[in-house]
Amino acid sequence: MSRNKQTVERYLDGFRKNDHAQILGCLTDDIQWTVYGAFNLTGKEAYDAAIEGPGFVSPPKLEVVRMVEEGDVVMAELTGSVAVGDENTVMRMTMAEVFRMRDSLICERRAWVIPLKENDYR
Repeated sequence: MSRNKQTVERYLDGFRKNDHAQILGCLTDDIQWTVYGAFNLTGKEAYDAAIEGPGFVSPPKLEVVRMVEEGDVVMAELTGSVAVGDENTVMRMTMAEVFRMRDSLICERRAWVIPLKENDYR
């Protein structure tokens, strides 16, 4: 497995454990994070504050469906679930993630997150 894919795997593992230090250690200082339809931010401090999304009860369960790499870009298809709100309702989701890499660190993350309905396929 390439160093870039190893970084992305370590990053995702950090989210699975809610380990901010592990997540931030995979990022450049000038990281850019866009979740389409939700937010866009720049820098580790802003990233750290956004790791646990509003209303989510961490940590999420994330499964990699597939991961591909070309040049300085790693793309991943993920499925997952996370508890939401005071009643810990579980939200299932599917995600497409684009990680642009610099020196084996993530310098940009672009994400498309789609909540799934109860009867949606995985």
